[in-house]
Amino acid sequence: MGNSTEILFFLQRLNETESSQHTYFILILLVYLFTLLANLTLIGTVVLEKTLHEPMLVFVCNLCVNGILGASIFYPKILVDLSFDLSIISYKACLGQIFVLYSYLFCEYTTLAIMAYDRYIAICKPLNYHSIITPRKVTQLLLFTWISSICEAVVVAALVARLPLCGFNIEKIYCTAWAVVKLSCVDTTINNIYGYILMCSYISQAVLIVISYIQIVRACVRSKKERSKFMQTCLPHLIVLTNNFIALAFDLMYTRYGPTDRLQALRNFMSLDYLVVPPLLNPLIYGLRLNQIRRRIFRICSQKRHALK
Repeated sequence: MGNSTEILFFLQRLNETESSQHTYFILILLVYLFTLLANLTLIGTVVLEKTLHEPMLVFVCNLCVNGILGASIFYPKILVDLSFDLSIISYKACLGQIFVLYSYLFCEYTTLAIMAYDRYIAICKPLNYHSIITPRKVTQLLLFTWISSICEAVVVAALVARLPLCGFNIEKIYCTAWAVVKLSCVDTTINNIYGYILMCSYISQAVLIVISYIQIVRACVRSKKERSKFMQTCLPHLIVLTNNFIALAFDLMYTRYGPTDRLQALRNFMSLDYLVVPPLLNPLIYGLRLNQIRRRIFRICSQKRHALK
C-alpha cells in the first residue's frame, strides 16, 4: 500500500440522468443549507439564552453540532460529484470520510442514550435530578461521548488502512468501512470481530434506552404532569431514535448480507437516511416541540422584525 496516495475509488452514483443532474444539485444544496441554518439557529438560541442552559438542551445542542458534522461528510462531496459529473474519491479522502462517518454515528447514538438516561432521572427521580445531573456530570458525559467516539472511529479507520486492496469499486455513494473491507485481498477477521464488538455496543445502548423508557412510561401512567413532560421531551426523542435505529439496522444488514444486484435505489435511500434525516430532523423536532426554544426563537424573530421597521 506504499503508493496509496494515488489510489482512487469509484463510488456508486445517484440514479440521476443528465437532465435531472442540475435538479438534484439544487435540491441537495437547498437541503444542506437548510440543515445548517436549522442546526445553527437552535445552537445559537440555546447558547445566547441563559434560561435554556439546562442539561437536556445542552445534549440537544450536542446532537445539532454532531448533525452538522454528519451532514458535512456527505453533502459537499455529492455536490462536487454532481457539479463535475464524477463519482470518485481518493484513498486518503475515503479514510477521512470513514473516520468522520463513524465518529458521527458513535456520537449520535451515545448522545441519544445519554438523553434517555437524563429523561429517566428527570421523570422518575425528579427530586434528585439536580444532584445527579450536575453541570460537572454534563461536561463529563459530553467529553466521554466525543472522546469515545473519536477513539472508536480511529480504530475503525486504522483497521481499514492496514488492508491491501484488490478492487476499487465501492458499492455505496460514500465510503464506509465494510464497503472497503470487502475489496481486501487478505483475511479480514480482525475487522469483522471489531465490527461485532461495535454492534454489541449499539445493542447495549439500545438496551439502556429501552430500560429507561420502560421506567419512564410506568411513571407517566401515574401522573398527568409527567405525561405532558413525556410528550414534550421524550416523544421527539423516541421519533429520532426509531428512525436512526431502523435506518442503521437496515443498512448494516443489507450491506453485509443482502444481494448486491437488487434494489439499488432503496439501498441508496436507506444508506443516506441516517446521514440526511437526523441532522435535518433533530433541530426541527426539538426546536418545534420544546416550548422554551420555540418561544425564544419567535421572540428573536419578532425583535429583528421590529428592528427592521
